Amino acid sequence: MSSVLITGASRGLGLELVKQYSCRVPDDGLVIAAARNMSPELGVIVNQEGSRVVFVAVDISNESSVLKSTPTVTTHLRGKGLDILINNAGVHSWTDGGVSQMSDLGYQLRVNVTGTHNMIRSYLPLLQSANVKKVINISSPWGSTSSARDFYFAPCPAYKISKAALNSLTVQYALSHEAEGFTFLSVNPGWLRTDMGGSDGDLSAEEGASAVADLVASVDTSSNGSFKTISVSGYDQYSGQTIPW
Repeated sequence: MSSVLITGASRGLGLELVKQYSCRVPDDGLVIAAARNMSPELGVIVNQEGSRVVFVAVDISNESSVLKSTPTVTTHLRGKGLDILINNAGVHSWTDGGVSQMSDLGYQLRVNVTGTHNMIRSYLPLLQSANVKKVINISSPWGSTSSARDFYFAPCPAYKISKAALNSLTVQYALSHEAEGFTFLSVNPGWLRTDMGGSDGDLSAEEGASAVADLVASVDTSSNGSFKTISVSGYDQYSGQTIPW
């Protein structure tokens, strides 16, 4: 693996993934940190790492923004393909009063599903020209239809629906490109102590990012189209298990 593109890289899990991969790629490797804007924290990493970490402005909710980013990334790759695409960017919101009261379904789907779809299809040629060919969609067990009753307590129906749709998108891409040697994977990064996850999460963003990077490194085409959780020592809920759809 010599190149990885991470969306939602300005904070939280995405920022920590940039940190992790900046230490994991070879000296001639490249980490592409994609986000709407470069946060001060991401700016520090970009400045420290020099040409090994680059920032590319991408608003995944805007298809034209995604399309505009691909020539820039192609230039940074200098004739090489893109080994790994990690679709981490996403949104979450709460709805009181039950599913009939949700007014954010369209927005959640536009970012969490359509935005991911636009990233994959825009970067597919670069992925096809690389050797690794891994696409990782950061998901949530709250999107598991089989486990819906277990997570009913959380009043975020639009988020759950969008993650279920994201998982279906993962499967459809996996089926479409399995003959090319791709590995498409939905990944549960764990409950993290980030702005989205809150302060009561099980794991720090650093722990979650490290476990995600380990999982990405370990999977191969035999896992294509799967929904996996991370593996963290001491946590039964994070033992690398396959999550039911």
